[in-house]
Amino acid sequence: MKIFVVVGTQEPFDRMMRAIDEWAVKKGFVDIFAQISRASYVPGGFESTDFISPELFDIKFKEADIIVSHAGMGTIISALQHSKPIIVMPRLAQFHEHRNDHQLATAKSFAKLGFVKAVYSETELQQALDNASEMKPAPAIGPGASSRLIEYLKEVISA
Repeated sequence: MKIFVVVGTQEPFDRMMRAIDEWAVKKGFVDIFAQISRASYVPGGFESTDFISPELFDIKFKEADIIVSHAGMGTIISALQHSKPIIVMPRLAQFHEHRNDHQLATAKSFAKLGFVKAVYSETELQQALDNASEMKPAPAIGPGASSRLIEYLKEVISA
């Protein structure tokens, strides 16, 4: 199983990276590639890079069996377009990982629709990784979102 981990380009996500690294070392699992931004914590159990070119991002995304990410809309939409199972862990304001908890709302909303596996702690993330091979992707979406998804996003945004 190939895992591609994405934290985006705005902020590192050391709490998530540490949890994945601990899991990888414990399990002896090394087929992970991570884009970690300007992280203070650099994983030792798998390959990582601060930033990634769009071309390499596309390659790693297509090669991956599962995506693990912060609850960023771009990565979630990419997972849906490529029909990839995705585990999302929202950045939380209480840990100074983001300015507010908008990623928490994103994770909960997409999990409710069955589009993502949302986890909210390091323990939940490691448990989801233990069961990742059983995850099924949401149905692929096209380059334009379905009317159902658009209407749902409008409701979430207006709420």
